[in-house]
Amino acid sequence: MSDLTRVIIVDDHPLMRKGIQQLLSIEPRFEIIAEATHGIEAVSFAKKLQPDLILLDFNMHGISGLETLKALRQQNCSAKVIILTVSDNKQDVIAMINQGANGYLLKDCEPETLLEDIIKVLAGQLVVSETLNSYLNELDQEDNIRNKLLNLTKREVQILEEVAKGYSNKEISVNLHISEGTVKVHVKSLLKKLQIKSRVEAAVLYLQQPK
Repeated sequence: MSDLTRVIIVDDHPLMRKGIQQLLSIEPRFEIIAEATHGIEAVSFAKKLQPDLILLDFNMHGISGLETLKALRQQNCSAKVIILTVSDNKQDVIAMINQGANGYLLKDCEPETLLEDIIKVLAGQLVVSETLNSYLNELDQEDNIRNKLLNLTKREVQILEEVAKGYSNKEISVNLHISEGTVKVHVKSLLKKLQIKSRVEAAVLYLQQPK
């Protein structure tokens, strides 16, 4: 079995592709098997060549890096995908990680740091540029909220929605056509599952859930 890491570089700037190629040539483990100038070409190459690593620009002519990543994952591309970009926008970072990116690195980083981070991703780590680390904390918080809400029953979710709208137990019982006592039981249960103590906390948690 080969120890080579087969790489596709995806960027619409020739100088950037050349720079990445020169950087990776420092490490003999990397083999550049293709260079793509846009997302559609990248998806086609990935399907044919089955790379181990794809270095993907975020802002490109034609389909974006995000759409390219979605297409890659939809065709069950198992390669590690690292986003190389100038964008430090929080929503961009979160969107790419949520779509299955294994790393999000800024192009203005030091070459040695970039190479180290690429190797970390290949070792199984989720890596973002140091200045973006706080965004990973937000991702962790989103996952935590999502997991807690998944533990609720359908009825508890309905009641939580009503609580978030500011309705009292009596109003919820009328809206959902159940007894006020049943509402109280469900509220107590959902507070316990969400590991919170008040209806206000429940409402805030519901409104903070990832869309």
